[in-house]
Amino acid sequence: MPSTSLNLPVTGTVSHGPDGPLLVLSERLDGHNTFLKGSLDVGSSSVPVRILTLDDVTVLRPVDHSAVPDLGAVWQGTLHLPHGLRPRTIPADLQEVAAEEGRSLEALDAAELRYVLTYLSESTTTAIREARVEAIVSALPTTTEKP
Repeated sequence: MPSTSLNLPVTGTVSHGPDGPLLVLSERLDGHNTFLKGSLDVGSSSVPVRILTLDDVTVLRPVDHSAVPDLGAVWQGTLHLPHGLRPRTIPADLQEVAAEEGRSLEALDAAELRYVLTYLSESTTTAIREARVEAIVSALPTTTEKP
C-alpha cells in the first residue's frame, strides 16, 4: 500500500449501532483502503474511526463517542485515510495463471474484483498466495481452450 495519506470531504448521518453510534456516509467509498483506521474531522473535533466499506455503504465506527454528533444528525467533515488509494491493478501472477488456464478475469464485477485483490493482498506466504490464485482462477468462467 502507498504510504501517502488521502483526505476526502464526506457527508453522512448518525445512526444507532449495537456498539454505539455509526457515521453512515452519504456515498460509498470506492477504491480506497477500508477496514482500516482513519480519522474524521467534523466541526472542531478529530474523531478516530474504523472505516467499514461494504457492498453498498461505507460506515465509520467512532473509537471515541464523545465528539460524535447527535443520533439522526446530518454532518459533514474530512476523512483522513492514512494509507491512500487501494491498488486496482490485477497482479501479474493472477493474470498469468488465468491466461494459462483459459479463464476470464473480465467476468469479475467491481465488487468481486475488490474482494479478489484484498484476498490476494492478505496472503502471508508464497504457498498461501499460490493456493489463493488457484482458487480464484478455478472459479472463473472458461474463455478458451487451455494453451
